[in-house]
Amino acid sequence: MQKNQSKKLLVLALAIAVSFPLSANAANNAAAKTEKVIFWQQQFEPYQQTWFKKYVDKFNASQKAVKVELYVVPGDVWIQKLKTAQAAGKNPDVATTNYGNIAPGVANGQFSALDGLLPASAFADIKSNVKSFVTVGGKHYAYPMLVEPSTVLYYRTDLVLAAGLDPRKPPKTWAELIEWAKKLTTPTVKGMTIASTAPDLGWSSWGLQYNACGSLPISDNWATAAATKPCYTKLLDFYKTLYQDGLIPQTPKVGYADGAPYGQGDVAMMAGGSWVIGQLKNTFPTMIAKTTVAPFPSWDGDAKKPTATLGGWTLTLDSKSKVKPAAASFINYLLAGNAAVMADFFKAASYSKYTVRTSVDVALAKTPSATDDPFMKIISDKIVKYGKQEPAYPWDINLAMGAAIESAMKNVADVPTALKNANDAINEIIKKQSLAGTNPRK
Repeated sequence: MQKNQSKKLLVLALAIAVSFPLSANAANNAAAKTEKVIFWQQQFEPYQQTWFKKYVDKFNASQKAVKVELYVVPGDVWIQKLKTAQAAGKNPDVATTNYGNIAPGVANGQFSALDGLLPASAFADIKSNVKSFVTVGGKHYAYPMLVEPSTVLYYRTDLVLAAGLDPRKPPKTWAELIEWAKKLTTPTVKGMTIASTAPDLGWSSWGLQYNACGSLPISDNWATAAATKPCYTKLLDFYKTLYQDGLIPQTPKVGYADGAPYGQGDVAMMAGGSWVIGQLKNTFPTMIAKTTVAPFPSWDGDAKKPTATLGGWTLTLDSKSKVKPAAASFINYLLAGNAAVMADFFKAASYSKYTVRTSVDVALAKTPSATDDPFMKIISDKIVKYGKQEPAYPWDINLAMGAAIESAMKNVADVPTALKNANDAINEIIKKQSLAGTNPRK
């Protein structure tokens, strides 16, 4: 009996001894199957860092197969850090990328297509006028996160009423806008503010360039300049009238992206990006109740013609990543999956940025804070819907057009001469940079 008991104890001891290395091996195998995804996020407003960290942590806690490591990189060193990582062969697997850098990045072999890594339903959910922003050669090389319209018309309802105007009927044409600006201009308040320096005009006028001519000042194949089209004359005349008639600040203290002149009460109307909403809510909250937004007027009153371009951010997958399926699963979770995730982002952004997915629009339509917001529906339905993609050509071309508008505004050159100067400068850029036939979107 004692002998049998001893045998049983021996067998049990052996079993336990064997089980320990087996358990350790199983744990090691499980750990080996956990794939690490390196995610670089360019530093944005503090609420964005909080939101990204929140959902990286949620993703990591939701499963064990993938672990995302988040690194926040300041914007002023972003480009240099990327270049250093690329030179060392240590690119992040996933990175925030703006729309303008997608096509050039694809041309340089930087990004991996997401087709086949994300479900087809994810791409079907993207709004029709945004799909082209992330598509090159019929493939999706990024997943969009948001859009920010470059040009929204903001106006003070109290000052509009005092000037005998109807705040329920904002100006529809450039001519009407000029009339409003004249009636709203007083010895202490300018009628409106808009960009007036070449660097700001170079990008903030894209939507109005499209509005005036249906195109930008270069041919589709980037082979020749197109700045002398007669349709651009009315664009420069519009800016010139605003400046020469003293309807906008003559020496602005801040750039176009800053809504402080409006928030401080220096101007009655403002052409500004959608991001200014966040600035007003956070810095000038008393201005919200007396502010209304509208699409920036079209030159001929056609509200379906674009007056804004849509900038914004995406997530891209590095072409050399060794964990592409894992990285793609994170992109899908954060941007393309449950609509509530992105709805939470837009709430955190105080609805100053706008959705790229139909399902997120539906989710926001059921969110009281979104439906109660005085600006979101107008900007989503009347501005984002008709917004155009930002150009992908070199910045020098934008600066040439911006310089033409500024020189005409300030009577440095007449309108025909200003446009000819821009045309000549753009043709020289095309020649020096060998741009002909290199448009990555064609």
